[in-house]
Amino acid sequence: MRGGGRGSAVGHGETHLDQGSHAFSGTLGAQTFLEGHRRRVPHFLDKVRDAVAYLVAWGLEHRVLGPIRAIGVDEIQYGKGHKYLTLVYQIDLGCTRLLWIGKERTVKTFREFFAMIGPEVSAKIEFVCSDMWKPYLGVIRDKCSQALNILDRFHIVAKVNKALDDIRAGEARRMKRDGYEPVLTKSAGAFSSGPRTSPPTRK
Repeated sequence: MRGGGRGSAVGHGETHLDQGSHAFSGTLGAQTFLEGHRRRVPHFLDKVRDAVAYLVAWGLEHRVLGPIRAIGVDEIQYGKGHKYLTLVYQIDLGCTRLLWIGKERTVKTFREFFAMIGPEVSAKIEFVCSDMWKPYLGVIRDKCSQALNILDRFHIVAKVNKALDDIRAGEARRMKRDGYEPVLTKSAGAFSSGPRTSPPTRK
Protein backbone atom coordinates (compact mmCIF):
# COMPACT_ATOMS: atom_id res chain seq x y z
CA MET A 1 0.00 0.00 0.00
CA ARG A 2 1.58 3.27 -1.14
CA GLY A 3 0.55 6.87 -1.08
CA GLY A 4 -0.29 7.08 2.61
CA GLY A 5 2.15 9.92 3.26
CA ARG A 6 4.61 10.18 6.11
CA GLY A 7 1.98 11.62 8.45
CA SER A 8 -0.52 8.77 8.03
CA ALA A 9 -0.65 5.35 9.62
CA VAL A 10 0.38 3.77 6.33
CA GLY A 11 3.25 6.23 6.04
CA HIS A 12 4.48 5.40 9.54
CA GLY A 13 4.26 1.72 8.64
CA GLU A 14 6.45 2.26 5.57
CA THR A 15 8.98 4.20 7.65
CA HIS A 16 9.19 1.36 10.19
CA LEU A 17 9.53 -1.25 7.46
CA ASP A 18 12.28 0.74 5.74
CA GLN A 19 14.15 1.20 8.98
CA GLY A 20 13.67 -2.44 9.78
CA SER A 21 15.20 -3.59 6.52
CA HIS A 22 18.29 -1.45 7.13
CA ALA A 23 18.64 -2.73 10.68
CA PHE A 24 18.48 -6.36 9.59
CA SER A 25 20.96 -5.83 6.80
CA GLY A 26 23.39 -3.85 9.01
CA THR A 27 25.91 -5.11 11.48
CA LEU A 28 23.61 -4.57 14.48
CA GLY A 29 21.35 -7.39 13.36
CA ALA A 30 17.89 -8.45 14.47
CA GLN A 31 18.43 -7.90 18.18
CA THR A 32 19.26 -4.22 17.70
CA PHE A 33 16.25 -3.81 15.43
CA LEU A 34 13.86 -5.23 18.01
CA GLU A 35 15.34 -3.21 20.84
CA GLY A 36 15.18 0.02 18.85
CA HIS A 37 11.59 -0.45 17.75
CA ARG A 38 10.08 -1.98 20.87
CA ARG A 39 8.69 1.33 22.05
CA ARG A 40 7.41 2.34 18.64
CA VAL A 41 5.39 -0.79 17.84
CA PRO A 42 2.43 -0.11 20.20
CA HIS A 43 2.15 3.43 18.85
CA PHE A 44 2.26 2.12 15.28
CA LEU A 45 -0.45 -0.48 15.98
CA ASP A 46 -2.67 2.22 17.48
CA LYS A 47 -2.26 4.21 14.25
CA VAL A 48 -3.22 1.19 12.15
CA ARG A 49 -6.25 0.45 14.34
CA ASP A 50 -7.45 4.05 14.13
CA ALA A 51 -6.98 4.10 10.35
CA VAL A 52 -8.95 0.86 9.90
CA ALA A 53 -11.73 2.09 12.20
CA TYR A 54 -11.97 5.33 10.22
CA LEU A 55 -12.17 3.53 6.88
CA VAL A 56 -14.84 1.11 8.14
CA ALA A 57 -16.95 3.94 9.58
CA TRP A 58 -16.64 5.94 6.35
CA GLY A 59 -17.61 2.92 4.26
CA LEU A 60 -20.67 2.14 6.38
CA GLU A 61 -21.79 5.76 6.23
CA HIS A 62 -21.49 6.03 2.45
CA ARG A 63 -22.42 2.56 1.26
CA VAL A 64 -25.56 2.00 -0.80
CA LEU A 65 -27.28 -1.32 -0.20
CA GLY A 66 -29.52 -0.96 -3.22
CA PRO A 67 -31.90 -3.71 -4.28
CA ILE A 68 -30.83 -7.17 -3.10
CA ARG A 69 -32.32 -10.16 -4.90
CA ALA A 70 -30.37 -13.02 -3.33
CA ILE A 71 -28.54 -13.56 -0.07
CA GLY A 72 -26.62 -16.42 1.51
CA VAL A 73 -26.23 -16.97 5.24
CA ASP A 74 -23.69 -19.20 6.96
CA GLU A 75 -21.57 -19.33 10.08
CA ILE A 76 -17.87 -19.71 10.77
CA GLN A 77 -16.26 -20.98 13.94
CA TYR A 78 -13.47 -18.99 15.55
CA GLY A 79 -11.33 -19.30 18.63
CA LYS A 80 -11.55 -22.24 21.01
CA GLY A 81 -14.83 -23.89 21.88
CA HIS A 82 -18.17 -23.27 20.21
CA LYS A 83 -17.76 -19.65 19.19
CA TYR A 84 -19.43 -18.65 15.94
CA LEU A 85 -19.95 -15.65 13.70
CA THR A 86 -22.95 -15.32 11.39
CA LEU A 87 -22.10 -14.06 7.90
CA VAL A 88 -24.59 -12.78 5.33
CA TYR A 89 -23.57 -12.29 1.70
CA GLN A 90 -25.25 -10.75 -1.28
CA ILE A 91 -25.03 -13.32 -4.07
CA ASP A 92 -26.77 -11.56 -6.93
CA LEU A 93 -25.62 -12.23 -10.46
CA GLY A 94 -22.83 -9.72 -11.03
CA CYS A 95 -22.68 -8.58 -7.39
CA THR A 96 -21.19 -10.76 -4.67
CA ARG A 97 -20.22 -9.06 -1.41
CA LEU A 98 -20.19 -9.50 2.32
CA LEU A 99 -23.10 -7.55 3.78
CA TRP A 100 -22.97 -8.23 7.49
CA ILE A 101 -21.20 -10.09 10.31
CA GLY A 102 -22.85 -10.83 13.66
CA LYS A 103 -21.71 -12.55 16.84
CA GLU A 104 -23.03 -16.05 17.53
CA ARG A 105 -25.52 -17.95 15.35
CA THR A 106 -28.81 -17.30 17.10
CA VAL A 107 -32.25 -16.00 16.17
CA LYS A 108 -31.38 -12.66 17.74
CA THR A 109 -28.18 -12.42 15.70
CA PHE A 110 -29.86 -13.07 12.36
CA ARG A 111 -32.73 -10.71 13.16
CA GLU A 112 -30.18 -7.93 13.63
CA PHE A 113 -29.21 -8.28 9.97
CA PHE A 114 -32.78 -7.72 8.78
CA ALA A 115 -33.11 -4.79 11.18
CA MET A 116 -30.00 -3.31 9.56
CA ILE A 117 -31.25 -3.55 5.96
CA GLY A 118 -34.83 -2.60 6.86
CA PRO A 119 -38.20 -4.02 5.75
CA GLU A 120 -38.18 -2.29 2.35
CA VAL A 121 -34.98 -4.04 1.22
CA SER A 122 -36.02 -7.31 2.91
CA ALA A 123 -39.30 -7.37 0.99
CA LYS A 124 -37.43 -7.40 -2.34
CA ILE A 125 -35.23 -10.41 -1.58
CA GLU A 126 -36.21 -13.29 -3.87
CA PHE A 127 -33.76 -16.04 -2.91
CA VAL A 128 -32.11 -17.06 0.37
CA CYS A 129 -29.45 -19.78 0.45
CA SER A 130 -28.89 -21.35 3.86
CA ASP A 131 -28.17 -24.60 5.64
CA MET A 132 -30.76 -26.39 7.77
CA TRP A 133 -29.91 -24.63 11.04
CA LYS A 134 -33.35 -24.09 12.62
CA PRO A 135 -32.74 -20.54 13.95
CA TYR A 136 -31.90 -19.43 10.40
CA LEU A 137 -34.94 -21.12 8.89
CA GLY A 138 -37.29 -19.53 11.39
CA VAL A 139 -35.98 -16.01 10.81
CA ILE A 140 -36.09 -16.45 7.03
CA ARG A 141 -39.73 -17.56 7.26
CA ASP A 142 -40.57 -14.57 9.45
CA LYS A 143 -38.57 -11.79 7.80
CA CYS A 144 -38.34 -12.97 4.21
CA SER A 145 -41.41 -15.10 3.61
CA GLN A 146 -41.68 -14.10 -0.06
CA ALA A 147 -38.23 -15.50 -0.85
CA LEU A 148 -37.43 -18.99 -2.09
CA ASN A 149 -35.27 -20.70 0.57
CA ILE A 150 -32.61 -22.77 -1.18
CA LEU A 151 -31.07 -25.31 1.19
CA ASP A 152 -27.38 -26.13 1.07
CA ARG A 153 -26.83 -29.30 -0.97
CA PHE A 154 -24.03 -30.46 1.34
CA HIS A 155 -26.34 -30.61 4.35
CA ILE A 156 -29.15 -32.27 2.40
CA VAL A 157 -26.81 -35.02 1.17
CA ALA A 158 -25.45 -35.47 4.71
CA LYS A 159 -29.00 -35.90 6.06
CA VAL A 160 -29.91 -38.41 3.33
CA ASN A 161 -26.72 -40.40 3.91
CA LYS A 162 -27.38 -40.52 7.66
CA ALA A 163 -30.94 -41.72 7.08
CA LEU A 164 -29.72 -44.45 4.72
CA ASP A 165 -27.04 -45.52 7.18
CA ASP A 166 -29.60 -45.75 10.01
CA ILE A 167 -31.84 -47.94 7.81
CA ARG A 168 -28.88 -50.12 6.76
CA ALA A 169 -27.74 -50.59 10.36
CA GLY A 170 -31.28 -51.44 11.49
CA GLU A 171 -31.75 -54.02 8.73
CA ALA A 172 -28.36 -55.56 9.54
CA ARG A 173 -29.37 -55.99 13.19
CA ARG A 174 -32.74 -57.48 12.19
CA MET A 175 -31.12 -59.99 9.80
CA LYS A 176 -28.64 -61.05 12.47
CA ARG A 177 -31.42 -61.45 15.02
CA ASP A 178 -33.48 -63.58 12.59
CA GLY A 179 -30.56 -65.87 11.88
CA TYR A 180 -29.57 -64.55 8.50
CA GLU A 181 -26.07 -63.54 7.47
CA PRO A 182 -25.74 -59.77 8.19
CA VAL A 183 -24.59 -58.89 4.68
CA LEU A 184 -25.31 -55.18 5.24
CA THR A 185 -22.93 -54.83 8.20
CA LYS A 186 -20.03 -53.45 6.16
CA SER A 187 -21.93 -52.09 3.18
CA ALA A 188 -22.13 -48.41 4.09
CA GLY A 189 -20.05 -47.48 1.04
CA ALA A 190 -22.59 -49.09 -1.27
CA PHE A 191 -25.16 -46.50 -0.24
CA SER A 192 -22.86 -43.51 -0.73
CA SER A 193 -24.28 -40.71 -2.85
CA GLY A 194 -20.87 -39.89 -4.32
CA PRO A 195 -20.12 -40.46 -8.02
CA ARG A 196 -19.03 -43.93 -9.07
CA THR A 197 -15.58 -44.28 -10.55
CA SER A 198 -16.89 -46.73 -13.13
CA PRO A 199 -20.36 -47.86 -14.22
CA PRO A 200 -21.68 -51.02 -12.54
CA THR A 201 -21.40 -54.29 -14.48
CA ARG A 202 -24.77 -55.62 -15.51
CA LYS A 203 -25.35 -59.34 -15.74
